[in-house]
Amino acid sequence: MFARKNRAEKTADEAWEHLSHAWSAAGESAGRAGERVSSVTDEALARAGAAADALAGRRPARPWGLIAIVALAGLAAGWAVASAARAALERQAEEEEAELAETAVVVTPTYDDH
Repeated sequence: MFARKNRAEKTADEAWEHLSHAWSAAGESAGRAGERVSSVTDEALARAGAAADALAGRRPARPWGLIAIVALAGLAAGWAVASAARAALERQAEEEEAELAETAVVVTPTYDDH
């Protein structure tokens, strides 16, 4: 039981060190860049925020925008596949109908005069 606590404390300490380093790196980058915030600073701040959230026990937010895009792409792909399948079935039905028309035997009644 103590080993788990020590491992958890060690992990928390390492995470805190990473968080502190990320915050200081972000601060230094922001100080050097002045008004402009570079993508490196944004990444450092995002990582530091994620580390702080993880230490606080908060789960990361779901990427709803990405989920919506994937869902729309799935719907579009499903619609395309369904349309292609429907067209193939219609083509097959037309071919079968044409084949039946070609091979059909027309029986005409004959009237014998007796």
